Amino acid sequence: MGLNTISETWRLFTAVERRNIAVYILGIVVYKFGLEAFNGSVIALATNRYDYDALTSQTPAKTFERIGLLTGLNQGFQVVGSILIAPLIKRYRIKNVLSGAILVFAIFSAVLLIVDGATGGLFLPAAYRGVGKHPKNQYWYYGKFDTDGIIPIYSICGIAFGMVELIRRVIPRDIVGGNVKKLRTMDSLVHVFNELSGTAAAFCSALGLIPTLGNNKAFLITPPCFAICSILFYTLADSGLPSKTSESGGALGRTSFLKALSNSVVVFFESIYVGGKILFSSRKFLWLLPAYTIALYGHRYLESGIVPPVARRYLGESSWSQIIIGGSNLGELIGALFVLFSYDLVPTPIPWLRLDALTLLAIWYLPYWRPPAGDVSQAWIAAATVLPISMCWSAGDVSLIAYIQALLTRIESQEERVSTLGALMAFLYSVNIILMAVASPLLGRYIDKVYTRTGGANGGNIYEAIRNVGGVQFTVIAVIVFASTLVPKGSWALNPTLLYNEQYDQDLSDEEALPTASPGGEVVSDEKATASISVTQQHAV
Repeated sequence: MGLNTISETWRLFTAVERRNIAVYILGIVVYKFGLEAFNGSVIALATNRYDYDALTSQTPAKTFERIGLLTGLNQGFQVVGSILIAPLIKRYRIKNVLSGAILVFAIFSAVLLIVDGATGGLFLPAAYRGVGKHPKNQYWYYGKFDTDGIIPIYSICGIAFGMVELIRRVIPRDIVGGNVKKLRTMDSLVHVFNELSGTAAAFCSALGLIPTLGNNKAFLITPPCFAICSILFYTLADSGLPSKTSESGGALGRTSFLKALSNSVVVFFESIYVGGKILFSSRKFLWLLPAYTIALYGHRYLESGIVPPVARRYLGESSWSQIIIGGSNLGELIGALFVLFSYDLVPTPIPWLRLDALTLLAIWYLPYWRPPAGDVSQAWIAAATVLPISMCWSAGDVSLIAYIQALLTRIESQEERVSTLGALMAFLYSVNIILMAVASPLLGRYIDKVYTRTGGANGGNIYEAIRNVGGVQFTVIAVIVFASTLVPKGSWALNPTLLYNEQYDQDLSDEEALPTASPGGEVVSDEKATASISVTQQHAV
Protein backbone atom coordinates (compact mmCIF):
# COMPACT_ATOMS: atom_id res chain seq x y z
CA MET A 1 0.00 0.00 0.00
CA GLY A 2 1.70 3.21 -1.20
CA LEU A 3 0.80 6.88 -1.05
CA ASN A 4 -1.19 6.65 -4.28
CA THR A 5 -3.22 3.75 -2.91
CA ILE A 6 -3.94 5.62 0.31
CA SER A 7 -4.94 8.72 -1.66
CA GLU A 8 -7.27 6.69 -3.85
CA THR A 9 -8.82 4.96 -0.87
CA TRP A 10 -9.32 8.29 0.92
CA ARG A 11 -11.65 9.31 -1.91
CA LEU A 12 -13.84 6.31 -1.10
CA PHE A 13 -14.79 7.81 2.26
CA THR A 14 -17.96 9.82 2.54
CA ALA A 15 -17.88 13.35 3.94
CA VAL A 16 -19.20 12.11 7.29
CA GLU A 17 -16.60 9.35 7.42
CA ARG A 18 -13.80 11.81 6.68
CA ARG A 19 -14.99 14.10 9.44
CA ASN A 20 -15.26 11.22 11.90
CA ILE A 21 -11.80 9.93 10.99
CA ALA A 22 -10.29 13.40 11.46
CA VAL A 23 -11.99 13.85 14.85
CA TYR A 24 -11.04 10.33 15.92
CA ILE A 25 -7.37 10.77 14.98
CA LEU A 26 -7.24 14.13 16.78
CA GLY A 27 -8.73 12.48 19.86
CA ILE A 28 -6.20 9.63 19.67
CA VAL A 29 -3.31 12.09 19.43
CA VAL A 30 -4.47 13.99 22.53
CA TYR A 31 -5.20 10.74 24.39
CA LYS A 32 -1.81 9.20 23.58
CA PHE A 33 0.02 12.34 24.66
CA GLY A 34 -1.69 12.34 28.04
CA LEU A 35 -1.23 8.58 28.42
CA GLU A 36 2.54 8.64 27.79
CA ALA A 37 2.97 11.57 30.18
CA PHE A 38 1.03 9.66 32.84
CA ASN A 39 2.76 6.28 32.50
CA GLY A 40 6.26 7.71 32.26
CA SER A 41 5.82 10.09 35.18
CA VAL A 42 4.23 7.49 37.47
CA ILE A 43 6.97 4.89 36.84
CA ALA A 44 9.68 7.52 37.40
CA LEU A 45 7.87 8.77 40.53
CA ALA A 46 7.56 5.27 41.98
CA THR A 47 11.22 4.53 41.20
CA ASN A 48 12.44 7.65 42.98
CA ARG A 49 10.13 7.19 45.93
CA TYR A 50 11.12 3.57 46.58
CA ASP A 51 14.81 4.51 46.40
CA TYR A 52 14.22 7.46 48.71
CA ASP A 53 12.26 5.31 51.19
CA ALA A 54 15.12 2.80 51.32
CA LEU A 55 17.66 5.58 51.82
CA THR A 56 15.79 7.33 54.62
CA SER A 57 14.92 4.08 56.42
CA GLN A 58 18.38 2.55 55.88
CA THR A 59 16.90 -0.65 54.43
CA PRO A 60 17.75 -2.58 51.26
CA ALA A 61 16.04 -1.17 48.18
CA LYS A 62 13.09 -3.10 46.75
CA THR A 63 12.58 -0.60 43.97
CA PHE A 64 12.37 -2.74 40.87
CA GLU A 65 10.58 -5.61 42.56
CA ARG A 66 7.81 -3.12 43.31
CA ILE A 67 8.00 -1.56 39.84
CA GLY A 68 7.60 -5.03 38.34
CA LEU A 69 4.57 -5.65 40.55
CA LEU A 70 3.17 -2.24 39.61
CA THR A 71 3.36 -2.84 35.86
CA GLY A 72 2.26 -6.49 36.10
CA LEU A 73 -0.89 -5.66 38.07
CA ASN A 74 -1.70 -2.78 35.73
CA GLN A 75 -1.69 -5.17 32.77
CA GLY A 76 -3.75 -7.72 34.67
CA PHE A 77 -6.40 -5.13 35.49
CA GLN A 78 -6.54 -4.14 31.83
CA VAL A 79 -8.20 -7.51 31.24
CA VAL A 80 -10.85 -6.65 33.83
CA GLY A 81 -11.58 -3.38 32.05
CA SER A 82 -11.84 -5.02 28.67
CA ILE A 83 -14.32 -7.60 30.01
CA LEU A 84 -16.49 -4.80 31.42
CA ILE A 85 -16.77 -3.24 27.97
CA ALA A 86 -18.45 -6.18 26.24
CA PRO A 87 -21.95 -5.69 27.70
CA LEU A 88 -21.67 -1.88 27.57
CA ILE A 89 -21.14 -1.65 23.82
CA LYS A 90 -24.21 -3.83 23.33
CA ARG A 91 -26.37 -1.41 25.30
CA TYR A 92 -25.08 2.05 24.30
CA ARG A 93 -23.64 3.83 21.31
CA ILE A 94 -20.00 2.88 21.03
CA LYS A 95 -18.82 6.50 20.79
CA ASN A 96 -20.57 7.27 24.09
CA VAL A 97 -18.99 4.27 25.78
CA LEU A 98 -15.56 5.33 24.52
CA SER A 99 -16.12 8.91 25.63
CA GLY A 100 -17.28 7.79 29.05
CA ALA A 101 -14.40 5.32 29.50
CA ILE A 102 -11.83 8.03 28.79
CA LEU A 103 -13.60 10.40 31.18
CA VAL A 104 -13.38 7.71 33.88
CA PHE A 105 -9.68 7.32 33.06
CA ALA A 106 -9.27 11.09 33.50
CA ILE A 107 -10.77 10.87 36.99
CA PHE A 108 -8.62 7.88 37.96
CA SER A 109 -5.45 9.56 36.68
CA ALA A 110 -6.17 12.61 38.86
CA VAL A 111 -6.38 10.56 42.07
CA LEU A 112 -2.60 10.32 42.49
CA LEU A 113 -2.25 14.08 41.95
CA ILE A 114 -4.85 14.70 44.66
CA VAL A 115 -3.18 12.28 47.08
CA ASP A 116 0.22 13.84 46.50
CA GLY A 117 -1.08 17.39 46.97
CA ALA A 118 -3.17 16.49 50.03
CA THR A 119 -0.13 14.99 51.77
CA GLY A 120 2.16 17.96 51.25
CA GLY A 121 3.50 17.32 47.75
CA LEU A 122 4.99 20.40 46.09
CA PHE A 123 6.04 21.37 42.59
CA LEU A 124 9.71 20.92 41.75
CA PRO A 125 11.76 23.62 43.55
CA ALA A 126 13.11 26.30 41.22
CA ALA A 127 16.72 25.41 42.07
CA TYR A 128 16.16 21.85 40.82
CA ARG A 129 14.56 22.76 37.49
CA GLY A 130 16.23 21.91 34.20
CA VAL A 131 17.53 18.76 32.54
CA GLY A 132 20.25 17.19 34.69
CA LYS A 133 20.02 19.78 37.47
CA HIS A 134 18.15 17.70 40.05
CA PRO A 135 20.42 16.87 43.03
CA LYS A 136 20.83 13.19 43.82
CA ASN A 137 18.29 11.68 46.24
CA GLN A 138 16.62 14.98 47.13
CA TYR A 139 12.91 14.18 47.02
CA TRP A 140 11.68 15.89 50.17
CA TYR A 141 9.06 17.78 48.13
CA TYR A 142 7.08 14.59 47.41
CA GLY A 143 3.81 13.95 49.24
CA LYS A 144 4.13 12.08 52.55
CA PHE A 145 2.16 8.92 51.81
CA ASP A 146 3.06 5.22 51.66
CA THR A 147 4.67 4.58 48.28
CA ASP A 148 2.91 1.21 48.04
CA GLY A 149 -0.30 3.23 47.75
CA ILE A 150 0.67 3.94 44.13
CA ILE A 151 0.16 0.25 43.30
CA PRO A 152 -3.65 0.06 43.79
CA ILE A 153 -4.15 3.47 42.16
CA TYR A 154 -2.14 2.47 39.08
CA SER A 155 -3.88 -0.91 39.00
CA ILE A 156 -7.33 0.71 38.98
CA CYS A 157 -6.14 2.94 36.14
CA GLY A 158 -5.44 -0.31 34.29
CA ILE A 159 -9.18 -1.04 34.33
CA ALA A 160 -9.97 2.24 32.56
CA PHE A 161 -7.03 1.75 30.19
CA GLY A 162 -8.29 -1.72 29.26
CA MET A 163 -11.75 -0.35 28.54
CA VAL A 164 -10.39 2.35 26.24
CA GLU A 165 -7.95 0.08 24.41
CA LEU A 166 -10.59 -2.52 23.58
CA ILE A 167 -13.04 0.04 22.20
CA ARG A 168 -10.26 1.55 20.10
CA ARG A 169 -10.03 -1.79 18.32
CA VAL A 170 -13.76 -2.01 17.69
CA ILE A 171 -14.81 1.51 16.72
CA PRO A 172 -12.99 1.79 13.34
CA ARG A 173 -15.41 -0.77 11.90
CA ASP A 174 -18.31 1.36 13.12
CA ILE A 175 -16.84 4.53 11.60
CA VAL A 176 -16.10 3.23 8.09
CA GLY A 177 -18.04 -0.05 7.93
CA GLY A 178 -16.65 -3.37 6.70
CA ASN A 179 -14.78 -2.16 3.60
CA VAL A 180 -11.33 -3.71 3.89
CA LYS A 181 -9.56 -0.91 1.98
CA LYS A 182 -11.16 1.75 4.17
CA LEU A 183 -10.28 -0.14 7.34
CA ARG A 184 -6.65 -0.62 6.31
CA THR A 185 -6.28 3.04 5.43
CA MET A 186 -7.89 4.22 8.67
CA ASP A 187 -5.90 1.76 10.79
CA SER A 188 -2.67 2.85 9.13
CA LEU A 189 -3.37 6.54 9.64
CA VAL A 190 -4.39 6.01 13.27
CA HIS A 191 -1.30 3.90 13.98
CA VAL A 192 1.07 6.47 12.48
CA PHE A 193 -0.42 9.41 14.36
CA ASN A 194 -0.65 7.35 17.56
CA GLU A 195 3.07 6.56 17.47
CA LEU A 196 3.98 10.13 16.50
CA SER A 197 2.08 11.43 19.51
CA GLY A 198 3.60 8.79 21.80
CA THR A 199 7.11 9.65 20.68
CA ALA A 200 6.54 13.37 21.14
CA ALA A 201 4.96 12.84 24.56
CA ALA A 202 7.84 10.69 25.80
CA PHE A 203 10.40 13.28 24.78
CA CYS A 204 8.32 16.17 26.16
CA SER A 205 7.92 14.38 29.49
CA ALA A 206 11.64 13.70 29.87
CA LEU A 207 12.89 17.08 28.62
CA GLY A 208 10.09 19.47 29.57
CA LEU A 209 7.39 18.37 31.96
CA ILE A 210 9.38 16.38 34.53
CA PRO A 211 12.41 18.76 34.70
CA THR A 212 10.01 21.70 35.15
CA LEU A 213 7.20 20.35 37.33
CA GLY A 214 8.72 17.26 38.96
CA ASN A 215 7.56 13.72 38.23
CA ASN A 216 4.98 13.98 41.03
CA LYS A 217 3.24 16.78 39.08
CA ALA A 218 4.30 16.19 35.47
CA PHE A 219 1.14 14.24 34.62
CA LEU A 220 -0.94 17.29 35.57
CA ILE A 221 -1.69 17.51 31.84
CA THR A 222 -3.17 14.01 31.72
CA PRO A 223 -6.69 14.66 33.13
CA PRO A 224 -7.24 17.68 30.84
CA CYS A 225 -5.94 15.73 27.83
CA PHE A 226 -8.29 12.87 28.59
CA ALA A 227 -11.20 15.24 29.16
CA ILE A 228 -10.59 16.95 25.80
CA CYS A 229 -10.33 13.55 24.13
CA SER A 230 -13.61 12.48 25.75
CA ILE A 231 -15.36 15.56 24.33
CA LEU A 232 -13.87 14.98 20.87
CA PHE A 233 -15.08 11.39 20.75
CA TYR A 234 -18.52 12.44 21.94
CA THR A 235 -18.76 14.80 18.92
CA LEU A 236 -18.34 11.97 16.41
CA ALA A 237 -21.23 12.29 13.97
CA ASP A 238 -24.05 9.88 14.80
CA SER A 239 -24.96 9.50 11.14
CA GLY A 240 -21.69 7.69 10.58
CA LEU A 241 -22.08 5.31 13.49
CA PRO A 242 -24.62 2.52 13.92
CA SER A 243 -26.90 2.46 16.91
CA LYS A 244 -26.44 -0.32 19.45
CA THR A 245 -30.12 -0.40 20.29
CA SER A 246 -31.70 -3.81 19.91
CA GLU A 247 -34.28 -4.20 17.16
CA SER A 248 -36.61 -5.80 19.67
CA GLY A 249 -36.61 -2.64 21.72
CA GLY A 250 -36.88 -3.98 25.24
CA ALA A 251 -34.78 -7.10 24.89
CA LEU A 252 -31.63 -5.46 26.13
CA GLY A 253 -33.53 -3.58 28.79
CA ARG A 254 -34.78 -6.84 30.28
CA THR A 255 -31.27 -8.26 30.39
CA SER A 256 -29.54 -7.06 33.52
CA PHE A 257 -26.08 -5.61 33.23
CA LEU A 258 -24.77 -8.12 35.77
CA LYS A 259 -26.09 -11.00 33.70
CA ALA A 260 -24.51 -9.57 30.58
CA LEU A 261 -21.27 -9.06 32.47
CA SER A 262 -21.30 -12.62 33.79
CA ASN A 263 -21.84 -13.86 30.25
CA SER A 264 -18.81 -11.84 29.14
CA VAL A 265 -16.68 -13.41 31.88
CA VAL A 266 -17.82 -16.93 30.95
CA VAL A 267 -17.21 -16.33 27.25
CA PHE A 268 -13.82 -14.80 28.02
CA PHE A 269 -12.57 -17.90 29.83
CA GLU A 270 -14.18 -20.11 27.23
CA SER A 271 -12.29 -18.12 24.60
CA ILE A 272 -9.00 -18.83 26.34
CA TYR A 273 -9.82 -22.55 26.37
CA VAL A 274 -10.84 -22.56 22.72
CA GLY A 275 -7.76 -20.52 21.80
CA GLY A 276 -5.49 -23.02 23.51
CA LYS A 277 -7.27 -25.89 21.77
CA ILE A 278 -6.80 -24.20 18.39
CA LEU A 279 -3.17 -23.35 19.09
CA PHE A 280 -2.12 -26.88 20.02
CA SER A 281 -4.22 -28.57 17.34
CA SER A 282 -1.87 -28.03 14.42
CA ARG A 283 1.65 -27.07 13.41
CA LYS A 284 0.04 -24.23 11.46
CA PHE A 285 -0.92 -22.52 14.75
CA LEU A 286 1.57 -23.83 17.30
CA TRP A 287 4.44 -21.65 16.11
CA LEU A 288 2.38 -18.52 16.87
CA LEU A 289 2.90 -18.98 20.63
CA PRO A 290 6.64 -18.22 20.59
CA ALA A 291 6.48 -15.99 17.51
CA TYR A 292 3.84 -13.67 18.96
CA THR A 293 3.70 -14.11 22.74
CA ILE A 294 7.40 -14.55 23.51
CA ALA A 295 8.35 -11.73 21.13
CA LEU A 296 5.73 -9.44 22.72
CA TYR A 297 7.00 -10.36 26.18
CA GLY A 298 10.56 -9.46 25.13
CA HIS A 299 9.48 -6.06 23.86
CA ARG A 300 7.39 -5.28 26.92
CA TYR A 301 10.09 -6.42 29.31
CA LEU A 302 12.61 -4.27 27.46
CA GLU A 303 10.49 -1.16 28.03
CA SER A 304 9.27 -1.90 31.56
CA GLY A 305 11.96 -4.19 33.00
CA ILE A 306 15.24 -3.05 31.40
CA VAL A 307 14.83 0.64 30.59
CA PRO A 308 13.81 1.92 34.09
CA PRO A 309 16.76 0.23 35.91
CA VAL A 310 19.20 1.44 33.24
CA ALA A 311 17.91 5.01 33.52
CA ARG A 312 18.06 4.99 37.33
CA ARG A 313 21.17 2.92 38.07
CA TYR A 314 23.28 3.70 35.01
CA LEU A 315 22.32 7.31 34.26
CA GLY A 316 21.22 8.41 37.72
CA GLU A 317 17.94 9.95 36.55
CA SER A 318 14.78 7.86 36.34
CA SER A 319 12.92 10.38 34.18
CA TRP A 320 15.40 9.81 31.35
CA SER A 321 13.78 6.45 30.83
CA GLN A 322 11.24 8.47 28.83
CA ILE A 323 13.96 9.50 26.38
CA ILE A 324 14.77 5.83 25.82
CA ILE A 325 11.07 4.98 25.54
CA GLY A 326 10.75 7.80 23.01
CA GLY A 327 13.42 6.09 20.91
CA SER A 328 11.47 2.84 21.23
CA ASN A 329 8.22 4.53 20.15
CA LEU A 330 9.97 6.07 17.17
CA GLY A 331 11.25 2.63 16.22
CA GLU A 332 7.73 1.23 16.41
CA LEU A 333 6.52 3.99 14.10
CA ILE A 334 9.26 3.29 11.55
CA GLY A 335 8.57 -0.44 11.72
CA ALA A 336 4.87 0.05 11.07
CA LEU A 337 5.67 2.31 8.10
CA PHE A 338 8.03 -0.32 6.69
CA VAL A 339 5.21 -2.86 6.73
CA LEU A 340 2.75 -0.37 5.26
CA PHE A 341 4.91 0.48 2.27
CA SER A 342 6.75 -2.81 1.68
CA TYR A 343 3.98 -5.40 1.74
CA ASP A 344 4.65 -6.49 -1.84
CA LEU A 345 8.36 -6.91 -1.06
CA VAL A 346 7.86 -8.79 2.25
CA PRO A 347 4.54 -10.67 1.95
CA THR A 348 4.89 -12.77 5.12
CA PRO A 349 5.91 -11.89 8.70
CA ILE A 350 8.80 -14.39 8.70
CA PRO A 351 11.66 -12.02 7.69
CA TRP A 352 10.56 -9.37 10.20
CA LEU A 353 10.37 -11.92 13.01
CA ARG A 354 13.89 -13.11 12.23
CA LEU A 355 15.20 -9.56 12.23
CA ASP A 356 13.42 -9.00 15.54
CA ALA A 357 15.19 -12.04 17.02
CA LEU A 358 18.59 -10.92 15.75
CA THR A 359 18.28 -7.32 16.92
CA LEU A 360 17.47 -8.49 20.45
CA LEU A 361 21.13 -9.52 20.73
CA ALA A 362 22.07 -5.83 20.69
CA ILE A 363 21.13 -5.79 24.39
CA TRP A 364 24.47 -7.47 25.13
CA TYR A 365 26.28 -4.11 25.10
CA LEU A 366 24.43 -2.95 28.24
CA PRO A 367 26.31 -5.10 30.85
CA TYR A 368 29.61 -3.64 29.61
CA TRP A 369 28.45 -0.06 29.14
CA ARG A 370 29.79 2.44 31.67
CA PRO A 371 28.12 5.80 30.94
CA PRO A 372 28.91 8.79 33.18
CA ALA A 373 25.95 9.45 35.50
CA GLY A 374 24.09 12.70 34.97
CA ASP A 375 24.95 13.01 31.27
CA VAL A 376 21.72 13.26 29.29
CA SER A 377 23.53 12.54 26.02
CA GLN A 378 23.97 8.94 27.21
CA ALA A 379 20.19 8.57 27.36
CA TRP A 380 20.04 9.51 23.68
CA ILE A 381 22.65 6.85 22.93
CA ALA A 382 20.49 4.26 24.69
CA ALA A 383 17.43 5.53 22.78
CA ALA A 384 19.29 5.09 19.49
CA THR A 385 20.15 1.49 20.37
CA VAL A 386 16.60 0.44 21.26
CA LEU A 387 15.19 2.10 18.12
CA PRO A 388 16.15 -0.73 15.70
CA ILE A 389 15.05 -3.37 18.23
CA SER A 390 11.58 -1.83 18.52
CA MET A 391 11.44 -1.16 14.78
CA CYS A 392 11.93 -4.83 13.91
CA TRP A 393 9.57 -5.95 16.68
CA SER A 394 6.86 -3.54 15.48
CA ALA A 395 7.21 -4.68 11.86
CA GLY A 396 7.02 -8.30 12.95
CA ASP A 397 4.09 -7.68 15.29
CA VAL A 398 2.01 -5.71 12.78
CA SER A 399 2.58 -8.18 9.95
CA LEU A 400 2.05 -11.23 12.20
CA ILE A 401 -1.27 -9.91 13.56
CA ALA A 402 -2.44 -9.29 9.98
CA TYR A 403 -1.45 -12.87 9.11
CA ILE A 404 -3.29 -14.27 12.15
CA GLN A 405 -6.41 -12.26 11.29
CA ALA A 406 -6.40 -13.50 7.70
CA LEU A 407 -5.73 -17.09 8.77
CA LEU A 408 -8.37 -17.27 11.49
CA THR A 409 -11.06 -15.42 9.53
CA ARG A 410 -11.26 -18.41 7.20
CA ILE A 411 -12.11 -20.87 9.97
CA GLU A 412 -14.43 -18.54 11.88
CA SER A 413 -17.42 -20.83 11.45
CA GLN A 414 -15.84 -23.81 13.21
CA GLU A 415 -16.69 -22.69 16.76
CA GLU A 416 -20.24 -22.27 18.01
CA ARG A 417 -20.00 -19.80 20.89
CA VAL A 418 -16.88 -17.70 20.39
CA SER A 419 -14.88 -15.99 17.70
CA THR A 420 -11.93 -18.19 16.77
CA LEU A 421 -9.81 -15.12 16.02
CA GLY A 422 -10.67 -13.56 19.35
CA ALA A 423 -10.15 -16.88 21.14
CA LEU A 424 -6.65 -17.40 19.79
CA MET A 425 -5.64 -13.80 20.48
CA ALA A 426 -7.11 -14.05 23.99
CA PHE A 427 -5.01 -17.14 24.71
CA LEU A 428 -1.81 -15.64 23.28
CA TYR A 429 -2.23 -12.36 25.11
CA SER A 430 -3.21 -14.07 28.38
CA VAL A 431 0.01 -16.08 28.29
CA ASN A 432 1.89 -12.81 27.81
CA ILE A 433 0.15 -11.23 30.81
CA ILE A 434 1.01 -14.23 32.98
CA LEU A 435 4.64 -14.09 31.89
CA MET A 436 4.86 -10.38 32.66
CA ALA A 437 3.02 -10.67 35.98
CA VAL A 438 5.33 -13.46 37.18
CA ALA A 439 8.65 -12.43 35.65
CA SER A 440 8.58 -8.67 36.28
CA PRO A 441 8.56 -8.70 40.12
CA LEU A 442 10.85 -11.76 40.35
CA LEU A 443 13.47 -10.36 38.00
CA GLY A 444 13.04 -6.94 39.61
CA ARG A 445 13.82 -8.52 42.98
CA TYR A 446 16.97 -10.05 41.47
CA ILE A 447 18.07 -6.65 40.15
CA ASP A 448 17.54 -5.15 43.61
CA LYS A 449 19.56 -7.94 45.26
CA VAL A 450 22.50 -7.43 42.93
CA TYR A 451 22.37 -3.68 43.58
CA THR A 452 22.30 -4.23 47.37
CA ARG A 453 25.08 -6.85 47.26
CA THR A 454 27.41 -4.57 45.32
CA GLY A 455 26.98 -1.64 47.72
CA GLY A 456 23.50 -0.26 47.25
CA ALA A 457 23.31 3.51 47.60
CA ASN A 458 27.03 3.52 48.43
CA GLY A 459 28.26 2.73 44.94
CA GLY A 460 26.22 -0.36 44.04
CA ASN A 461 25.67 -1.39 40.42
CA ILE A 462 23.45 -3.76 38.42
CA TYR A 463 25.84 -4.83 35.64
CA GLU A 464 25.63 -8.50 36.59
CA ALA A 465 21.84 -8.34 36.77
CA ILE A 466 21.51 -6.66 33.36
CA ARG A 467 23.81 -9.30 31.90
CA ASN A 468 21.42 -12.03 33.05
CA VAL A 469 17.94 -10.43 32.77
CA GLY A 470 19.02 -8.62 29.62
CA GLY A 471 21.72 -10.43 27.68
CA VAL A 472 21.07 -14.03 28.71
CA GLN A 473 17.27 -13.79 28.80
CA PHE A 474 17.05 -11.95 25.49
CA THR A 475 19.40 -14.46 23.85
CA VAL A 476 17.05 -17.25 24.91
CA ILE A 477 14.09 -15.25 23.57
CA ALA A 478 15.94 -14.61 20.30
CA VAL A 479 16.68 -18.32 19.82
CA ILE A 480 13.08 -19.29 20.55
CA VAL A 481 11.58 -16.66 18.23
CA PHE A 482 14.03 -17.42 15.41
CA ALA A 483 13.44 -21.17 15.76
CA SER A 484 9.68 -20.61 15.59
CA THR A 485 10.06 -19.03 12.14
CA LEU A 486 11.37 -22.35 10.81
CA VAL A 487 8.23 -24.26 11.81
CA PRO A 488 5.61 -23.19 9.18
CA LYS A 489 5.69 -25.01 5.85
CA GLY A 490 7.37 -22.87 3.24
CA SER A 491 9.23 -20.72 5.78
CA TRP A 492 12.76 -21.92 5.12
CA ALA A 493 13.25 -19.41 2.32
CA LEU A 494 14.99 -16.15 3.19
CA ASN A 495 11.87 -14.20 2.19
CA PRO A 496 8.96 -16.66 1.82
CA THR A 497 6.14 -15.66 -0.51
CA LEU A 498 3.56 -18.10 0.88
CA LEU A 499 3.14 -20.13 4.06
CA TYR A 500 1.41 -23.50 3.67
CA ASN A 501 0.95 -22.50 0.02
CA GLU A 502 -2.07 -20.39 1.04
CA GLN A 503 -2.95 -16.94 -0.29
CA TYR A 504 -4.21 -14.42 2.30
CA ASP A 505 -3.91 -11.08 0.50
CA GLN A 506 -7.35 -11.20 -1.13
CA ASP A 507 -10.63 -10.02 0.36
CA LEU A 508 -13.20 -12.61 1.40
CA SER A 509 -16.47 -12.78 -0.47
CA ASP A 510 -19.52 -11.38 1.27
CA GLU A 511 -20.69 -14.87 2.24
CA GLU A 512 -17.27 -15.76 3.66
CA ALA A 513 -16.95 -12.49 5.54
CA LEU A 514 -20.30 -12.76 7.31
CA PRO A 515 -20.47 -14.30 10.79
CA THR A 516 -21.53 -17.74 9.56
CA ALA A 517 -23.72 -20.02 11.55
CA SER A 518 -22.30 -22.84 13.57
CA PRO A 519 -23.08 -26.46 12.74
CA GLY A 520 -25.88 -26.24 15.29
CA GLY A 521 -27.33 -23.19 13.58
CA GLU A 522 -26.19 -20.57 16.15
CA VAL A 523 -24.61 -17.38 14.87
CA VAL A 524 -21.77 -16.00 16.95
CA SER A 525 -23.18 -12.84 18.51
CA ASP A 526 -21.43 -9.46 18.60
CA GLU A 527 -21.27 -9.57 22.37
CA LYS A 528 -19.62 -12.99 22.42
CA ALA A 529 -17.18 -11.98 19.71
CA THR A 530 -16.35 -8.79 21.62
CA ALA A 531 -15.84 -10.68 24.86
CA SER A 532 -13.54 -13.14 23.16
CA ILE A 533 -11.23 -10.39 21.89
CA SER A 534 -11.25 -8.56 25.20
CA VAL A 535 -7.54 -8.98 25.85
CA THR A 536 -6.12 -8.18 22.44
CA GLN A 537 -4.82 -4.76 23.50
CA GLN A 538 -1.44 -3.87 22.04
CA HIS A 539 1.41 -1.45 23.36
CA ALA A 540 0.05 1.66 22.93
CA VAL A 541 1.28 0.65 24.63
